[in-house]
Amino acid sequence: MITIISGSNRKNNKTVHFAKHVYLKLREEIGEEVLFLDLAEFGGEVITELMYKDQSELVQHIQDTYFIPSSKFWFFIPEYNGSYPGFLKLILDAISVREIKESFWDKKACVTGIASGRAGNLRGMDHLSDVLNHLGVHVHPNKNPVSSIYRLMDKENVIVDADLERSLDLQLRQLLAY
Repeated sequence: MITIISGSNRKNNKTVHFAKHVYLKLREEIGEEVLFLDLAEFGGEVITELMYKDQSELVQHIQDTYFIPSSKFWFFIPEYNGSYPGFLKLILDAISVREIKESFWDKKACVTGIASGRAGNLRGMDHLSDVLNHLGVHVHPNKNPVSSIYRLMDKENVIVDADLERSLDLQLRQLLAY
């Protein structure tokens, strides 16, 4: 199973459109199950004073549904202050206190950076890759920086850029073969 993760908890974020685009394409093309985890659906109930000791039911649900059964992940991460969102890091931290091996070890991942600026969240992709490697996840070396996102979508948030389509398709093929 593959899980696509839209790594922003900000409501009405643009990252979700890129992640959903790939999710729909991947679901069409392969015979195995593909899940979509949109972190914008979750809020403060993830954070509790005992989160590193006793997981909340919500964190257990995220781990049991999206992480443990998946063999591959595709993270779409927006650039927040030169890195990736702290909420995604918080989720990874919270999940790592229970069944870390089943959730992460020897699994594979692709990373796509999303940014309105020029660099496509290059640093954030490296930061996330370092954390995933520490957790035992093998990250594919083709980390795809998507820059100037407002020029790549139309008013309805549909991807309209042929070069972006090709780069996402290449990353999709690489994830499937990985």
